[in-house]
Amino acid sequence: MSGVSVFVQAAETLSFVEAGRVLGISASAVGKSIARLENRLGARLFHRSTRSMTLTAEGRLFLHRCQRILGELAAAEREISDTHSAPRGKLRVSLPLVGGLLNPVLAEFVRRYPEIELETDFSDRRVDVIEEGFDAVVRVGETEDSRLMSRQLGTFHLQLVASPDYLRQMGIPRQPAELQGHACLLYKFPSTGRVEPWPIAGWEKLLAEGINTRLVCNTVDTLIYLAESGQGIACLPDFAVKRAREQGRLQPILSEHCHHTGSFKVLWPSSKHLTPKLRVFIDTLSARLFRDQRRYTRWSNDGKENAGAGGREPPPGVPLSLFCGR
Repeated sequence: MSGVSVFVQAAETLSFVEAGRVLGISASAVGKSIARLENRLGARLFHRSTRSMTLTAEGRLFLHRCQRILGELAAAEREISDTHSAPRGKLRVSLPLVGGLLNPVLAEFVRRYPEIELETDFSDRRVDVIEEGFDAVVRVGETEDSRLMSRQLGTFHLQLVASPDYLRQMGIPRQPAELQGHACLLYKFPSTGRVEPWPIAGWEKLLAEGINTRLVCNTVDTLIYLAESGQGIACLPDFAVKRAREQGRLQPILSEHCHHTGSFKVLWPSSKHLTPKLRVFIDTLSARLFRDQRRYTRWSNDGKENAGAGGREPPPGVPLSLFCGR
């Protein structure tokens, strides 16, 4: 490989003198190494004159292949070296604004891996994973970019919920059409101002005919608080209202009419070397985030997350506040 390394250095600098300086050998030694390589290949790799040096067509083709080979060799060396090193260093991740779900997992991760400096960016904004330099992001919904690898973490469902006091006062709706007689707490996408549709049949018809909108906001926490306070019916993720339901502060309604399933995924650039710190972060999320579901997840490189233009809305039924980055 020494002859290949000498050739690549000479081709990139277009100077035997400069290549020798970088490699710590003489210009004469560089020239002899290139001559032996050309003799072995049976082709000239450089056009040389007293004033300049350029690559031949064969030289350009050989350089492209050699750069790829040396890159793969360096990556293989890093992977072997990393298998024997402890996870450490800075890890930058973008996360959705669902602290109640993620905070216990993050606390466990920081406790187990004190040598990793975890930098978290909680945001409603869909960041550009690659352009903004994130090591990984957690997202909801389908993915649409072959540049990203993904691993599913778990699933969730949207539910219509209200407080027992509200339902005692206003009655329990048995059919979606009966929502017209109730106060509705709605979510609005910050990027467009569009109201999030509820996952029930006939929702568009209900909107067109007019519903009693008590509140429109763009944060899940506010919707939970107002629903618990008896201000109306809200549509929220099951994990966000799990404790409130268990403690009797909220109860589900129209469950048989709600049809929605969303998935949480962790994504990372497919070009990024899977370092020990990134691997243990992904494994921790996979094992702990939805542990009650006891789901088995698989590695995937069909990554279809759209990592391009910002501002595209999430799929219907998924609040933007559950998204992080793009």
